[in-house]
Amino acid sequence: MSIAKSELTVIPVKQASSKRVRPKSKLWGYLWFHRYLYLMLAPAMLYYLIFHYIPMYGAIVAFKEFSITKGILGSDWAGLKYFQYLFAQDKFWQVLQNTIVISLYRLTFGFPAPIIVALLLNEVVFLRFKRAVQTVIYLPHFISWVILGGLMINLLSTDSGVVNNLIKAFGGTPVGFMSDESYFRSTMVFSMIWKEFGWNTIIYMAALAGINPQLYEAAVVDGASRWQRLIHVTLPSIRGTIVLLLILRLGSVMEAGFEQIFVLYHPGVYQVADIIDTYVYRIGLTEGRFSLAAAVGLFKSLINFSLLVIANRLARMMGEQGVY
Repeated sequence: MSIAKSELTVIPVKQASSKRVRPKSKLWGYLWFHRYLYLMLAPAMLYYLIFHYIPMYGAIVAFKEFSITKGILGSDWAGLKYFQYLFAQDKFWQVLQNTIVISLYRLTFGFPAPIIVALLLNEVVFLRFKRAVQTVIYLPHFISWVILGGLMINLLSTDSGVVNNLIKAFGGTPVGFMSDESYFRSTMVFSMIWKEFGWNTIIYMAALAGINPQLYEAAVVDGASRWQRLIHVTLPSIRGTIVLLLILRLGSVMEAGFEQIFVLYHPGVYQVADIIDTYVYRIGLTEGRFSLAAAVGLFKSLINFSLLVIANRLARMMGEQGVY
């Protein structure tokens, strides 16, 4: 059966436009598509906005003759007066030195500790033993320094401490772990590592869990030993996580642990234990010199920010992703 050519109806097809139709607001469309993720992120963003960013306005107190009755805006300008006074004080350079030394101790001995523990736990085959060890080393993180400070005083006291009693039982001389300047820093750093290293292993354990098992299988086929697999597979796979946490740690070098030192130190060890945070606490809250305390805090924040930027820049130059 044939159909006449004249009977065919030609329906014109509208050609697609070469221009792409874009949504009116690409940004709002993206936010709406990921609205649940941003909704979960909102509480954290609100926290940092209220307690970290808005209080930055108070940094101008460092440049004013602050008076509680006049307020921040009503107080007279002082310029760089308090910074000049601060840098002329020998006490400030002493607390700055103590802060840097204690932070370097914590960085040198405290930063590798969770990495080593995570690598060791990753090699454990018995899951029950592995979980038991993880639980035990996590627990100190949830104990307040106030409680731990009391325990340490009872354990390390020269008169009735358990440790010094054992030393005397073996014929030794009691050691002033909490009172002798030569031992105080080491005792403080060791207690910090003991309290926090287990909690910090969580991040590295998560990074280790994300390593592709096929890399290990290929290494075994090539005849690599367990040590060689650790060096050539495990560590390179978590290198990005290590560098990222190292950058963040370098960005807080001027944070030497206020709560721990405030609980453990006393006037007898001020020479080696007094840091910027405790110094700010004394001159700011105890003595009421708010402008001077704000100047010290602003100086500390600028140093931390500079170290963070430099560390991130060096990491990116070495091929790592960095923080930003």
